[in-house]
Amino acid sequence: MPRHFFVTGTDTGVGKTTVTVRLMQQLIAQGLTVIGMKPVASGCEWLDGRWQNEDVRQLTAASNVKAPPELINPYCFEPAIAPHIAAAQAGVAIDLNIIQEAYTQLTTLADVVIVEGAGGLLVPLNSSQTMADLIQALDIPALMVVGMRLGCINHALLTVQVLKQRGIDFCGWVANSIDPQMSMPEENLQTLIQSLQQPPLLQVPFQESSP
Repeated sequence: MPRHFFVTGTDTGVGKTTVTVRLMQQLIAQGLTVIGMKPVASGCEWLDGRWQNEDVRQLTAASNVKAPPELINPYCFEPAIAPHIAAAQAGVAIDLNIIQEAYTQLTTLADVVIVEGAGGLLVPLNSSQTMADLIQALDIPALMVVGMRLGCINHALLTVQVLKQRGIDFCGWVANSIDPQMSMPEENLQTLIQSLQQPPLLQVPFQESSP
């Protein structure tokens, strides 16, 4: 695994936070200091004098290094809607430079920084930039979480195609079982392995998954 990397997903609700926490735990078990970062979060509640997001709380709890909340989650919006819409409602423009500065500070505090995205690669962050632009700005590899459900093959291959088009390093993928009723799960998994030309770095069974 690279020193720092970005966890993206084939869609929203595919378990990026579950996978990120799992990876953090594994790296910490190897003796590394690890911080989780979620640059943009929507769906927040007012707690202890600031907006907080459940995914961010999970990442913070899993980290073994403390950092200021504004570095871990520079942008946090109350409604659980697309980030650019939530930002517009709040009268805020999401600035990739602010996220980049926060990320750079986090890299001085830990051996590994795992950055978790919101939704998929092409989720807009503002009027002209997407999550893919953020990964490019941070200049780190992307790890893809595939939510194992009907349609996942198409979503996974589209995601990897965008990564290649953007020149973003693809450092692996995780198969996250989010649909216990999925038909032919093993056949879908094998198709993904053949199409992506590599096995998953991690397979998360349904009972451990919470998208």
